[in-house]
Amino acid sequence: MIELVLGGARSGKSRYAEQQAVQSGKEVLYIATAEAGDAEMALRIKHHRGSRPQHWQTIEEPIKLAEVIQKYSQKNNCLLVDCLTLWLSNILFDKQGELQLQRFEKEIKALLDVLEQVSGQVILVSNEVGQGVVAIDEMTRRFVDEAGFLHQKIAQISQRVVLVTAGLPQVLK
Repeated sequence: MIELVLGGARSGKSRYAEQQAVQSGKEVLYIATAEAGDAEMALRIKHHRGSRPQHWQTIEEPIKLAEVIQKYSQKNNCLLVDCLTLWLSNILFDKQGELQLQRFEKEIKALLDVLEQVSGQVILVSNEVGQGVVAIDEMTRRFVDEAGFLHQKIAQISQRVVLVTAGLPQVLK
């Protein structure tokens, strides 16, 4: 089963996804896509690590998400991916902010292909970034567009889609 959990910043989406993972009754593998590019992000990552149950295995993978899902997807596992928008940023742009279209297209295709074949449970957490004003710069507009397209594709193949707002889950599918 694939579940897509969407929400804005600090909406409670990660906490909700973690609760879903616990309720699955399966062995949980947490797949973290974030990289600490600055001190504030390092603190966020540390906070997330500290809030997870100690017995969960954590796999940190900023780029090759499809490979990790394929490797660890098993009937008795629940893979919790947090988060798709950080992963999208990692594959869409390099460290200098340059567009990486070839890598982006390859990794998106690989993710969608592997999600069609998973045998266990996968919970994908992502930021809903398309509800604000149109961004002023081209790079941000591209990111928002690609996040929206990715969410639509994953929502189509997901058995469950939930939007979390102010800590309240709203089932969309």
